[in-house]
Amino acid sequence: MTNKYNTTLYTGVTGGLESRVFQHKHKQVEGFTKKYNINKLVYYEEFQYIQDAIAREKQIKAGSRKKKIELIESLNPKWQDLSEDRDKKR
Repeated sequence: MTNKYNTTLYTGVTGGLESRVFQHKHKQVEGFTKKYNINKLVYYEEFQYIQDAIAREKQIKAGSRKKKIELIESLNPKWQDLSEDRDKKR
């Protein structure tokens, strides 16, 4: 996730993507995402097992900012809010 200007990046893991994104967008989560106005889903991966998701989260967090940007742009070059597409599919 990122903010309106794509300047601050946030990586997290959840078992319920839609509800978690809603919480971030509506400032229901105290901490980093609220402080830096993180409200746009620009990249996500889905896993069957939470252990795999946690391992991937750690791998992404360990990478450089450049690597994170490359990862986002490989699937979402315009940095569109992917949560809007997910909402339309429901």
